Amino acid sequence: MASRRVAVLGKPIAHSLSPVIHTAGYAAAGLTGWSYTRVECAAAELPDLVAGLGPEWAGLSVTMPGKEVALAVADAASPVAAAVGAANTLVRRPDGSWYADNTDVAGMVHVLDEAGVVPGAAVTVLGAGGTARAALAAAAQLDCSAVTVVARRAEAVDDLRPVAAAVGIALDAGAWADAARHLTADVVVSTVPKGVADPLADEAHWRPDTVFFDALYDPWPTPLASSAIAAGLRVVSGLDLLLAQAAGQFEQFTGVRAPVEAMRAALDRHLP
Repeated sequence: MASRRVAVLGKPIAHSLSPVIHTAGYAAAGLTGWSYTRVECAAAELPDLVAGLGPEWAGLSVTMPGKEVALAVADAASPVAAAVGAANTLVRRPDGSWYADNTDVAGMVHVLDEAGVVPGAAVTVLGAGGTARAALAAAAQLDCSAVTVVARRAEAVDDLRPVAAAVGIALDAGAWADAARHLTADVVVSTVPKGVADPLADEAHWRPDTVFFDALYDPWPTPLASSAIAAGLRVVSGLDLLLAQAAGQFEQFTGVRAPVEAMRAALDRHLP
């Protein structure tokens, strides 16, 4: 069997657990000759890197800071990637062209659905970056009623308004100074960098039926997640999303159903 190559691109990238997940998937699915590596790649370097890849490359996983550029270099894109303006997946088609998708959205839909999010739920999103874009699309697919984005910069929320319009969900803005007040929504999604939401742990007055999703997984649990767990909430971690989005990528790269349990077990073994 001819060798097939896949890699995760980003900067920094040494911390990525994607090779652990995908390599375990190849072994469990009997895909010999497949390899998955890390490649340090800044956003500005991505177009030349993609253009220089040979036919042995089946696809690329793209993490920060290259998701917007990944969408731009693709020859075609899924409707959801186009709507959110970012792609975390580049799939090599048989004719050599590149197809962009965003499996973060489907992954987030999966983990939130598994956690019990129901239609009509009101959502608070902390932060307004790339993961917040995926959260807006996921909320729309789950038929949530509206999303309030709480960010440190009002301009960042304004940048999300075209995304909300594209996916068809109402968007409200909240000031970061009032973030704790917005933690009483049906669903709270934290997309902010490590440490930013930590002070909210002492201010939170959780509802026990709220679903809390924290996109971080290192360290875990975060102080805000610990607060939610102590209050009896259903809590979803960034590791749950990492696995779910990787399973979607695996299937697009290989054409084979993802052996999710084997991939999950490999991830669990790798963690402290």
